[in-house]
Amino acid sequence: DPARSSARRRNRLLRRGGIAPDGRKVRGTIHWVSKVHAKRVHVKLYDRLFQVAYPASKKDSAFADLINPDSLVHVKDALIESEAAASEPGSRFQFERIGYFYLVAAASGNQTVVFHRTVSLRDSWGKMNFSSSTPRA
Repeated sequence: DPARSSARRRNRLLRRGGIAPDGRKVRGTIHWVSKVHAKRVHVKLYDRLFQVAYPASKKDSAFADLINPDSLVHVKDALIESEAAASEPGSRFQFERIGYFYLVAAASGNQTVVFHRTVSLRDSWGKMNFSSSTPRA
């Protein structure tokens, strides 16, 4: 509604994957985390170190100019289920639509829970076409 007031919403539970009772194919389930019950954690999002696939082939560029400035992004106030945040160090998780993450030990002193992304689910490099003659570093 234009005033953005609360409205009643009807939802149906569809089991994870498979075929719904009305015949629709259910491809996945999105899990929502309650902000009230969530735990704040620190997340490190790692990406490619270089902006180009083959930095050794760029003889005319300075090495430092080829570094990807977004190769490490810190998210300091990410919200996660409290049970996941309380898991043992070394536990692995898939965060919906983002990637696979590894729980490292709590940081010393402030007891901040830290997750590292090990694999991204959004890999734009996979869509790029490189010629077969391009040298592999």
